[in-house]
Amino acid sequence: MRAIETDYLVVGAGASGMSFVDTLIDHSDADVVIVDRRHRPGGHWNDDYPFLRLHQPSAWYGVNSTPLGRNRIDESGSNAGFYERATAAEVRDYYGRVLDERMLPSGQVRFLGLTDYDGTSGEHRVTSRLTGETTTVRVRRKLVDATYIETTIPSRHTPSFSVEDGARLVTPNDLVEPTDAGSGYTVIGAGKTSMDTCCWLIEQGMAPEDIRWIRPRDPWTIDRASTQPLERVGSTVRLFATILAAATEAEDMTDLFVRLEAQGGLLRLDPDVEPAVLRGVILSEYERVTLRRIESVVRLGRVRHIGTDRIELEEGSIPTDAGRVHVDCTAPGLGTPPTRPIFEPDRITPQRILFGLDPFSPALVGVVEATRDSGDEKNRLCPPNDLTGEARDFPKTLLVGQRAQMACMNEPEVGEWIMNSRLSFFQGALEHLTDPADQSAFMSILQNMTPAIENLKRIVAGTTCRHRPERSARSA
Repeated sequence: MRAIETDYLVVGAGASGMSFVDTLIDHSDADVVIVDRRHRPGGHWNDDYPFLRLHQPSAWYGVNSTPLGRNRIDESGSNAGFYERATAAEVRDYYGRVLDERMLPSGQVRFLGLTDYDGTSGEHRVTSRLTGETTTVRVRRKLVDATYIETTIPSRHTPSFSVEDGARLVTPNDLVEPTDAGSGYTVIGAGKTSMDTCCWLIEQGMAPEDIRWIRPRDPWTIDRASTQPLERVGSTVRLFATILAAATEAEDMTDLFVRLEAQGGLLRLDPDVEPAVLRGVILSEYERVTLRRIESVVRLGRVRHIGTDRIELEEGSIPTDAGRVHVDCTAPGLGTPPTRPIFEPDRITPQRILFGLDPFSPALVGVVEATRDSGDEKNRLCPPNDLTGEARDFPKTLLVGQRAQMACMNEPEVGEWIMNSRLSFFQGALEHLTDPADQSAFMSILQNMTPAIENLKRIVAGTTCRHRPERSARSA
């Protein structure tokens, strides 16, 4: 059996694994072996539906060392007026270039594609899916499990409901190669995939009245105009100032959401329906208006069975027919396994730390691993955040993220990296904040960080904040 050695064995070459390796080799001389079951890096982007685009600007996505896109503002199309958002094909190409032009030439990284990892024997073993050859890997420092928060996408997902023979069920991937026109479309799911699918169908000419949307629970959404980078980063600073002011002033969880909605920090799809989900979905006003054109929205719980004439749901049933196309958008996306310490003696498990910054979190983990020695110190700076996606858990998500943000900003080296990282929401903020209103919003963030943490502790504990700090009240 062949054997190799390395400092870090990284399992998974998706967004998490690539982002971690990028900052690790930038801050150390570590030797790294990356293994992935796919033949190229990019994780789920290799299998996603073709009309998928980032819902955040490209400027905040990928790895820290290498820009994605050209930092341009789109002049036409549905994203007109906003910083560009890469397509699935562009993201796939990007990760391939990062590997070929950045990591492999460094001499610090080896990539083993089409390879499965097996650590069940007590040894680190990898097996080629092409040749069947097994290799033992001696890991001098740590195993990095970059698959712990794995993304489940429609083309790789088995639905939880049954489907009768003769009923038409497809994934969004199948829509771009239809066998024949359907009598109508039923989109199943309430997440970003279902929103992408509904918008795409309408953009392709499908009449909104021919689309039925099974939406068990409504989501909170974030305005794309409030999440812009670089020269327009002031919009993002104002959003975070709004969030922290609300977190400082809120009497309880209900009041927190009332304040966020009143200030435009969170938006509903349906003004008459209370959202129950908050997964950081970013939509433009164009997309919200498009989605609201679909009037046939079914809220009878999750689908149990799709037949040729009826769909059975948790709370009732609705008619269908054998010609109708049912589009399964129920794959959960980013996983939500139980949190575990990110840093352990012989293992690193990258997980989300700050809300809405998925590539940023593993990049931060790479920086901390390379620049800190103590495991306790590393875990203090990088606490895992249990981002369940449930709106009721949002205060806890904010609390964990703000504690981590404060801890990191109080470490000069790490704080400086955060302010300059292209993956950070505040990338270049000090350079671009020339508007006095934006500067005031930035100062509000700094002033409210500690009061927000203290009040969020009370909200999470279920106690009411009876006496709000006077200073925070004036800055709200």
